[in-house]
Amino acid sequence: MSDNQPPLSVPAEAAWGPTFDVGRATDAYIATIPAADRERSDAYYEGGYWIEFWGTLITVALCLLLLHFRFAARLRDFAAARGRGPWVQSLVVAVGVLLALSVLALPWGLYTDYFREHQYGMSNHTPGGFLGEWLIGTVIGVAFTGLAISGIYKLVRRVRERWALWATGATFLFILFVFMVQPVVVEPLFNDYHPLPAGEVRDSILALAAETGVPVNDVFWFNASKQTKRISANVSGLGGTARIALNDNLLHGTSLPEIRAVMGHEMAHYSLHHGLKLGLGFTLALGIGYFVINHAFGRIQRRHGERWGIRDLADPAGLPLAFAIFTVVMYLLTPVTNSMVRVAEHQADAFGLDAAKEPHGFASVAMRLSTYRKLEPGSLEEVVFYDHPSGRARVERSMRWLADNPPAN
Repeated sequence: MSDNQPPLSVPAEAAWGPTFDVGRATDAYIATIPAADRERSDAYYEGGYWIEFWGTLITVALCLLLLHFRFAARLRDFAAARGRGPWVQSLVVAVGVLLALSVLALPWGLYTDYFREHQYGMSNHTPGGFLGEWLIGTVIGVAFTGLAISGIYKLVRRVRERWALWATGATFLFILFVFMVQPVVVEPLFNDYHPLPAGEVRDSILALAAETGVPVNDVFWFNASKQTKRISANVSGLGGTARIALNDNLLHGTSLPEIRAVMGHEMAHYSLHHGLKLGLGFTLALGIGYFVINHAFGRIQRRHGERWGIRDLADPAGLPLAFAIFTVVMYLLTPVTNSMVRVAEHQADAFGLDAAKEPHGFASVAMRLSTYRKLEPGSLEEVVFYDHPSGRARVERSMRWLADNPPAN
């Protein structure tokens, strides 16, 4: 592997000079995207709005289907008939329900994550590769989430109406645990990670890490090109599990200024403790879901519980109902959770520009991301649907940074 990166292309109107203008420079970068490509990326991104909506409806419909056939109640009775206690009953139900939902939703997942991604030229997945990773992800998700759900049911049995508060606190600890184990346990199951060979790219990234306070001595690359055409990188983990990694699309297909811009941004997330902050923010959002379940579950159970085989909130037979309520609440909170992430991304953009000092690299990357992100959303559209700043906003920030920090003569 060599450090022969492609050159960075800067539009003439965006180059620094006596007549440099932020607005003209921004427009020059936007103009590098052909109209047909913009229409395609807009259609792709706007279609995602409907995918979230229909995905929510499909999940709720599948939960109602499981309730109609008393699927969870049958699993509970199966475990109870074999002398299993409440904890094992809740675990059996959680695993069974999660597996059933995963299998029943697979056709929808094939459309959204495989066929649609190929339709828009985003995916390199083979059918076998996709299904293999779906199976691995399903097994891991069912195991971790099943244990978490059975733990929540134990809280419901023990503290009754106060379970939502206790579950919220436990969720934050669970999220921190996932942050620590995911980089070293989960991610290598999907991609091969290799140390980045010595060279200009590695040296530059490690220098950035030292400047931004990321405690690492090595950089890794991973083979995401077997799955996607997208560029990406991350600084994942907490404390001793911190790891810098960039995918091979970024490594082989972009210039060094672009790589530095991306890595400066990703290091910002680590240095600004966004993992902890967003973990807390998402925990509060999940806590709202728990409190809504606590108040809405009983009303629905009193009307339909006998037909569905649900005795009370502590009965794991009610898991499909609780999951349906939770899914709706999380969908309605999407603008809130998107805004939390978008604010963190804004902060990382500013930090990354100051750290990497690569405004043109950053602007160029924003254009690369425009293949699957709408460049110029409306203001309300951005608040509701965007979890990252828009492409235009990112280019404009980069050009403004350049105007405020002109290169030395």
